[in-house]
Order: sequence, then C-alpha cells, then structure tokens
Amino acid sequence: MTLVKSTKSLLAAVLCAGLLAGCSAAGNSGSDVSSEVSSDVSEVTSGVSEVTSDVSDAADNTDSSAPAEDNGTADNTAADVTVKIAALKGPTAMGMTKLMADDEADDMGYEFTIAAAVDEISPMVVQGTADIVCVPANLGSVLYNKTEGGVEVLAVNTLGVLYICENGSTVTSVDDLRGKTIYSSGKGATPEYALNYILTQNGIDPEKDVTIEWKSEHSECLSALLEDENSVAMLPQPFVTTAQTKNENINVVLDLTEEWDKLGTGSSLITGIVIGRKEFVENNSAAVDLFLERYADSVEYVTTNVDEGAELVGKYEIVPAAVAQKAIPQCNIVCITGSEMKEKLSGYLGVLFEQMPASVGGALPADDFYYGA
Repeated sequence: MTLVKSTKSLLAAVLCAGLLAGCSAAGNSGSDVSSEVSSDVSEVTSGVSEVTSDVSDAADNTDSSAPAEDNGTADNTAADVTVKIAALKGPTAMGMTKLMADDEADDMGYEFTIAAAVDEISPMVVQGTADIVCVPANLGSVLYNKTEGGVEVLAVNTLGVLYICENGSTVTSVDDLRGKTIYSSGKGATPEYALNYILTQNGIDPEKDVTIEWKSEHSECLSALLEDENSVAMLPQPFVTTAQTKNENINVVLDLTEEWDKLGTGSSLITGIVIGRKEFVENNSAAVDLFLERYADSVEYVTTNVDEGAELVGKYEIVPAAVAQKAIPQCNIVCITGSEMKEKLSGYLGVLFEQMPASVGGALPADDFYYGA
C-alpha cells in the first residue's frame, strides 16, 4: 500500500494530539476541543462554495495534450489495475481503514491518499490523479455536473452524523424545539439544509418558530452549549463524543438521521459517498466491483469490532483512537450500493435541490450517475 498524506494532515494530527492532553485536564472550556475535529467535520459537511473554484481551476490546468490513461478494457482482471483512492479525514474515511491495513499487509494494489480538506480532493477527480474518491454527498453531484457526467457514485459510505444536543433534558421530540434557540454552524451547507428540512416537515417554521443562531465554527456552538443550562446545539460526530467528555450533562436528544427516516420519504440524510471517474469505472469494472466487495467487508469490520477499528482509525491518523472508540457507533458508517443507494441518495439530492439548486451543481444527476443501479 502507498499512503499519501497531505501537509495539512500532519498539522491536523499535531492538533489532535494536543487536544487529547487537553481533554484530560479539568476546567477546560468548550473551545479546547475545536482543534481536534473541526477541520474534519467542516469538510464532511461542507457546501459547494468551498470547491467550485478549485474544480474549475483544476479543469483549466489539466494538460489536454497528455496521453490518455491506458487502463485497457472492461475485461481487465482486477489484478491488472492499480487503484488510486482518496478520502477525507473524518467519518468518511473511518470505514476504509481495515482495507488500508489489509493492503498494507498483502499489497493488494491500492494507493491511498488521506487529505485534510475537501479542496485537496476535488481537483484529483478532474485531473485524473485519483480513481475512486470519498466526498461529501452533495459534492458528488456538483462534480457530475462540472465534468458533464464524468463521475459515477459507487456507494453511500456515511449517513447523517448530525445530532441535536442539550445541556439538560427538556427536549424529547422535534416539537420540543419550538421556541428554542439552536446553536449551529454550517449555514449554507448540509447542516442548514438538513435542519430546515426536518423542522419544516414537522410543522415548525425555521424563521418564526425557532431561533437558529449560526456560528462560524463548531467550537463556538459547543462553548454556548456548555455555558448555558438547557441550551441546545446541533453538532456532528465525532464532535458530539468529544463534547460529552467535557460535560456529563450534555445529552444527545435527537438523531437527525432517525428524524429524517421517520418522515417516510424513502430518502436518507447522507453525509458521504464514494465516487469514481467514469472513464476508470467503465474500463476497469472488475477492479471496481472487487473494491466494493472489500470496502463493504472493511466497513463491516470497523463497525462491528469497534475497539480494533478504533485502533486502525488512530493508526492512520484520521482521528485519535480514543475518540474513534466512542464515536464509531454514532458515525453511521455504511456501504450501501445499487438500487438502495440510488433511492436514498437521489431523494436526498432532491431535497437539497428544492432548497438550493446550486448545492448540487445546479441540476440533479441523470441515471448514469448511479453505478450498478
């Protein structure tokens, strides 16, 4: 296995190490936890605005005179192909760690890049320097539109990681949020779309019936939550887990993934997906199918063997093992493919499109976006 780490990843690792020491000291403020996960979570829940210019620049800088990639034909055996895979630090990469370890031991023909920022990964797709990439769910649609159908979605790998937390226990249902102030970050991105949708579908007007106080960072939301009794904040994993280590009175009162599912739309709240370059996928279907089998096995291992999975997550510096051990059960790591993938993802993208078409690249993907569906 070849594992490529960005310079930003090194910085993130140092920050995470500092946080672990800080978590064990008494009396630290909520802002102390921000270094550990804010970059990971921000990338997972990022909107289209962060990457559009980067994708355009990558397309402009692609050398059109370079020879086309020689991947053979779709009849290639999986053993003939080296697959270049990229993922973000955070929940979208956690489920891949067993595959990374297996490849490191047996040289299965994969090259992994773990990046700290989504704008590091997006140009890789356009320039062809990565074949399979884990990205935020809406970004897959953005790239599909930007590349004129040049990518396919292979799997959903992370469902919702957003939770409503309370410094107390007065909230037991969505309706209990009526009249509350909700601290949140992620305005203009997945958190805002998800919260507004769930509130609206439960008869709550986000503009009139609640006060949503938007913060620039998750650490600010956490500080507000820790300071005020019975305050409410929307936080993502693994930030929720870290918050609970700071204050035993912080309770997860609503799982937004569960609340979305209760609406019975057939769609799901989705955080991350796995996409592939269409040219690579079409020329190397055997390698793609084998990767999906191995990836599903890896997800199964990490989510059912949490202690061992957490050690692997820590080994590859995605998040520290101590945090991963507590967070994995709440990170909704999955590997959903085929028709179920299409049903859930297309429904989710449809909700985003209704709220803000630009969040999915201006148009919903056609059927050829969904591999194996």
